[in-house]
Amino acid sequence: RMLGVWSLLLLWGLATPCQGLLETMGTLARIDKDELGKAIQNSLVGGPILQNVLGTVTSVNQGLLGSGGLLGGGGLLSYGGVFGTVKELSGLKIEEITLPKVSLKLLPGFGVQVSLHTKVGLHGSGPLGGLLQLVAEVNVSSRVALGVSARGTPLLILKRCSTLLGHISLLSGLLPAPLFAVVEQTLFKVLPGLLCPVVDSMLGVVNELLGSVLSLVPLGALGSVEFSLATLPLISNQYIELDINPIVKSVAGDIIDFPKPPKPIKVPPKEDHTSQVTVPLYLFNTVFGLLQTNGALDIDITPELVPSNVPLTTTDLAALVPEALGKLPPGQQLLLSLRVKEAPTFTLQNKKATVSIPAAIHVLFYVPKKTPEALFELNGIMTLNAQLAPSATKLHISLSLERLRVKLASSFSQAFDASRLEEWLSNVIRAAYVPKLNVDVNVGIPLPKVLNVSFANAALEIIENAVVLTVAS
Repeated sequence: RMLGVWSLLLLWGLATPCQGLLETMGTLARIDKDELGKAIQNSLVGGPILQNVLGTVTSVNQGLLGSGGLLGGGGLLSYGGVFGTVKELSGLKIEEITLPKVSLKLLPGFGVQVSLHTKVGLHGSGPLGGLLQLVAEVNVSSRVALGVSARGTPLLILKRCSTLLGHISLLSGLLPAPLFAVVEQTLFKVLPGLLCPVVDSMLGVVNELLGSVLSLVPLGALGSVEFSLATLPLISNQYIELDINPIVKSVAGDIIDFPKPPKPIKVPPKEDHTSQVTVPLYLFNTVFGLLQTNGALDIDITPELVPSNVPLTTTDLAALVPEALGKLPPGQQLLLSLRVKEAPTFTLQNKKATVSIPAAIHVLFYVPKKTPEALFELNGIMTLNAQLAPSATKLHISLSLERLRVKLASSFSQAFDASRLEEWLSNVIRAAYVPKLNVDVNVGIPLPKVLNVSFANAALEIIENAVVLTVAS
């Protein structure tokens, strides 16, 4: 059935994860086995696909699966079922199953060994009359392969399943030894057909969660990011490793391709009972490249955009570079036209995140209702500190200006030392430009979604060319 749903199955790689090097430069996710165990256990409690197999969960607190479903009155083992062949036990049927306890072991080179421990309750009338109640302990052992679906998502598929019948307790009633043996033999034959479909349906629920890796994340007016698996998943003793490829597209649907760093990323080791996602540098550069090509980094700054304590008139400019004004009278309003014609450069190293934005700054003066006139043009480099903060779905960025360096490109009067303007321009940019930037970068850097693992409270580490988020399982 599962093979019919997925048209392609690729087995997991037979090697364990590489030793800390991310060769493909994608978004690396290392999901701890505890998270997979939680997803499987939770699928048994509330998974709609599982309920279709087992019937209605009547009491989650007690962990009992209702007698009105497949297991009880009129179900697989009720009157007319397999026990119908034994006249003395014709009324014996399965009334309840205790919510299974899940344990799993990762198998490098194959997949996962999933074990379920549960108890099956049987009720009926004994051969001598009176209520007959039995409880049988059952261990379900299954081998699950991990691979990639045709859609490019991680996939769990049941390869082998068996049941081991444990101790059978007689809670009430009388059951002669020969009939007790019949019950034991019948359960041994029937339980695999009953409980192994439970495992298959359970994996179906988890596969829906794994399918969320393949998602399209909007980037506001900029475009979108689509996540898919870049390579075959890898598996170690403690975690599964997914190399996820983020494809950035413009609003028009064009794929945005920015150069990737020439060296592989050295990913720090993952501690036990934690999950980890590594976000590569090029994803930051790609988002800022989209901002630049969309014109979101350009601005015209007029006196109305700055507070009164930030001067923006020829009088204030004359105090810094009088030679730049020529015979222009004081008291004229200034206009700063800032244009970013090249893509910014994001840097992640030495535990610090910065972005360098090259800009042409045209300084003009104007009289209201008249066309502004150019005074001079500067070539500037703005270096901004980037504070990074994770949420459940993305990395948020907050920028602050660290420094500004400018050189004179052209002047309509005489040449001057443009460095004398850096402090003044820095104040203008902090007041008018940085707040606009922070609104534009609110789109953030999207994070992949794997098994509902939330990185909202993750520890954040900036390494060379990447950001690593780590959260306890």
